[in-house]
Amino acid sequence: MTPQQVIGIGANGLETMLLLAAPLLLVVLLVGFVISVLQAATQINEQTLSFVPKLVAVAITIVLAGPWMIARMVSYIQQLFAQIPFVIG
Repeated sequence: MTPQQVIGIGANGLETMLLLAAPLLLVVLLVGFVISVLQAATQINEQTLSFVPKLVAVAITIVLAGPWMIARMVSYIQQLFAQIPFVIG
């Protein structure tokens, strides 16, 4: 196993991880920003107020992006398993 193979596998894993986490993180970021602006405008300083909308937004995002996320994970795992003979041998 060459260092280039290790770096390639690691880079592919990091890329997959970032692509899978991006939709959820972006949705939570946007919902948190909107809630923060509303809290600042109304001067409601309740820290737990943003939890429920974020939870709902993440659930909706998982429902909508879930099939793509699973397909991406399955594709990555299949690529990883296909590389096993070349990595070992």
